[in-house]
Amino acid sequence: MISVIIPARDAAGSLDRCLEALKGQSGLDQPYEVIVVDDGSSDETATIAEASRAVVIRQANAGPAAARNAGAQRARGEILAFTDADCEPCRDWLAELVRPLADPGIVAVKGAYRTRQTGFVPRFVQQEYADKYRRMARLPQIDFVDTYAAAYRRSVFLENGGFDTAFPVPSVEDQELSFRLARKGYRMVFAPRAVVYHQHDASLPEYLRRKMGIGYWKAFMLRWLPERAFSDSHTPASQRAQIGLLAVLVAGLVAGVFWQPGLWLVLAAVVAFGLTALPFMAFLAQADPALLPIAPWMLLGRAGSLGLGLVGGVIAPPASARKVIGPSGIDRVLKRVLDLIGGTLGLLLSLPLIGLAALAIKLESPGPAFFVQTRMGEHGRPFRMVKLRSMVRDADQHVADVLAASPLSGPVFKVPNDPRVTRVGRWLRRWSLDELPQFWNVIRGDMSLVGPRPEECWVVEQYDDRQRMRLAVKPGLTGPVQVDGRGSLGMDARLALELEYIEHYSLWKDLAILARSLPAILTGRGAY
Repeated sequence: MISVIIPARDAAGSLDRCLEALKGQSGLDQPYEVIVVDDGSSDETATIAEASRAVVIRQANAGPAAARNAGAQRARGEILAFTDADCEPCRDWLAELVRPLADPGIVAVKGAYRTRQTGFVPRFVQQEYADKYRRMARLPQIDFVDTYAAAYRRSVFLENGGFDTAFPVPSVEDQELSFRLARKGYRMVFAPRAVVYHQHDASLPEYLRRKMGIGYWKAFMLRWLPERAFSDSHTPASQRAQIGLLAVLVAGLVAGVFWQPGLWLVLAAVVAFGLTALPFMAFLAQADPALLPIAPWMLLGRAGSLGLGLVGGVIAPPASARKVIGPSGIDRVLKRVLDLIGGTLGLLLSLPLIGLAALAIKLESPGPAFFVQTRMGEHGRPFRMVKLRSMVRDADQHVADVLAASPLSGPVFKVPNDPRVTRVGRWLRRWSLDELPQFWNVIRGDMSLVGPRPEECWVVEQYDDRQRMRLAVKPGLTGPVQVDGRGSLGMDARLALELEYIEHYSLWKDLAILARSLPAILTGRGAY
């Protein structure tokens, strides 16, 4: 069963059209229910919902995040579908939205907006979305799901606490949930044919106010999800750049009052802003060329409003008890600097050892000296990890033959006296020399010097929700497990060490683990 959940507050002017559109959904193989959560309305919202025979939940005003969570708790469906009271789903919206969830590896789906409005501002808003949809449609998975057209597996939604009620108004509460799920490597996808029609911002002031609000609450969210300041699957890099360039432009204007060369900074910022806008302008020229005259001013207004909102969110943020999980913003920068320096030095110093080991491997057994394997990285992104080959050439084909010999509990597999390991390989593993080529992965940014060890994708697929927290940070060349037991630890013991590292991260911990890594290798405890 599917449960469609609609948060609504004073939505009497639009809710009837939304509910009428939901009555005629086609192409479904399963039944669905409609739940309207009346979030403290003072109009006829609840009466309209009852007349349409929707399940109605009434609550004091607490915001859309709390309203959606209330609907999820009451829902009977295994799939939770969300839309808003001012949306009109197309007839096949629900069928298209849940279709990707036939794949058990997918936990959430995002649909698309359209509008019937003909004004310049709403048409510009629509083309903003269309440009982003074009980008997302090329991605095998996404990390950004908006609740105007969204579906989640109920079990995953509830395990992760649903939407964060620290957001009391419509803002970025939907982004925040999808970012949290992406941290754990859950797969989410875009379904461009799951369409709802919407009334976009009708005027420039309305558009700028909305963007300022998004900026404000985004700054709040970035306090515990700092990595999202740099990238997500929905926001083009040019949009982030334009906020920074507008700040440079304003700074140049102020400086130019007192220092004439500051005006050159203004000119440089204007030129750079124009260059970042070119791809979107080229898209507009094809999609809706009548918008080209207003587009530069809309882009400037967007950058300014988002920037002001971000500044406001930094200066006067709402109260929050949420803490950063993993490195904070500045810690991420410092950790990356440490990785680049340590990775480069480590690779240069280990090249002679790598060369000798590669020669020994080639002399003992046929096959390549290096072994390249896909492992699961930060936020569930696969990457190609490089090792010195320590097993026979066709070892991958005999995994099933040796798994039963693993003495460890949970989805972690280490086989003592693995018959696939060569004599040279056993020696390499004893001294962790087979891992030396991973300094290259550290330099590339796939891995860090310190973090949880990267696992194979098929192992990660067996993780439960809590175990997926290992994916919240980059995997490491060494880590808390490598200095406290290595291969002798089962999943529960590994997870306890790694979650303590992630949840109480500090750069000093990284340095301490690095200092303990060589003694741990020398003792050989837990080496397989």
